[in-house]
Amino acid sequence: MKRASVDARDPVEREHPLLGMPRRDTAVTIALAVATAALFALMATRAGRDLVQPIDDAFLRWMVSIRARSLTWIAMTLNFIGLTYVMTPIRIGITAWLAIRRRWWHLTAFVSAIVVSEIAIGTLKALYDRPRALGSLVETSGASFPSGHAVAASVTAVAAVIALLPEGPRRYRWGAGAVAFSFLMGISRTYLGAHWLSDAVAGVMLGTTIALGTAVITHRVRERRERAASASPT
Repeated sequence: MKRASVDARDPVEREHPLLGMPRRDTAVTIALAVATAALFALMATRAGRDLVQPIDDAFLRWMVSIRARSLTWIAMTLNFIGLTYVMTPIRIGITAWLAIRRRWWHLTAFVSAIVVSEIAIGTLKALYDRPRALGSLVETSGASFPSGHAVAASVTAVAAVIALLPEGPRRYRWGAGAVAFSFLMGISRTYLGAHWLSDAVAGVMLGTTIALGTAVITHRVRERRERAASASPT
């Protein structure tokens, strides 16, 4: 009874760790970051773009060839979900819930991932300044690489799963769903002609890397703070 009353007064006591298996999660994050950096490095060179462009062209032609009313409706729906005025309330809602529950470390990781991704999208688009494919079925603006929709979808979905669910089967299931949703968002942008395939793949990889990376960093900072607090004399 006494322990229950302490937990009720101190919601932070119940805040689950961001990472259930820090070493594994750190290794996965590093591997994904290296792969993401390699793709961005490839797209930064003329030779790399010349290598990738035929693949992008062929994939776009295939996407155009399979267009159908039902698929277009799905792609349009995903496009709508990825818009700023839809994604922003979702992000605000998750942030508010974490704040109400006083899960400060989870809130820090989630908000950090969103902020870093938004900075990265604008910066990288301006840096690469890649022209978009012609004939988009939706309105587009700005450069093509990487896909902002793919970055936003992946970072929000993956960071939300990490922030809201503790380690275990539920997190794995929802995590798999978050990654699948991210790739569907990316592919839908190519289907609509708004992005090249490499834009979408780079966006998903970047968003996922940022979500995992901010979680790993926040987890490490939390561990150090808690070790320092337990070691300090009372």
